[in-house]
Amino acid sequence: MAATFSDIAKAFTTEYKKTPTRVKVIDAFLLYALGTAFMQFVYMLLVGTYPFNAFLAGFLSSLGFFTLTVCLRLQADPANGKEFDGISPERAFADYTLANLVLHLVVW
Repeated sequence: MAATFSDIAKAFTTEYKKTPTRVKVIDAFLLYALGTAFMQFVYMLLVGTYPFNAFLAGFLSSLGFFTLTVCLRLQADPANGKEFDGISPERAFADYTLANLVLHLVVW
């Protein structure tokens, strides 16, 4: 029997309530990063592609930032503790910060 959309949404919200607050904050940050990339893409569609290299730098920077934040979320989630056994949350955040610094220096 196929589950309806409301059943899936209800199951998702029930399970998401069990998620730690730290991971929920990272999820909100992920939505911000994706929203920034989306807004840049819409702006490019509406205004044009004259400074195309500037669009590419901003858009790819947002997507790279999103990807690095997903990696941080995977490492910060206690449910993934077995995959990242020797990495503390502080180490994961330090790696995330260094990778973002390198990303933004390269894009700049």
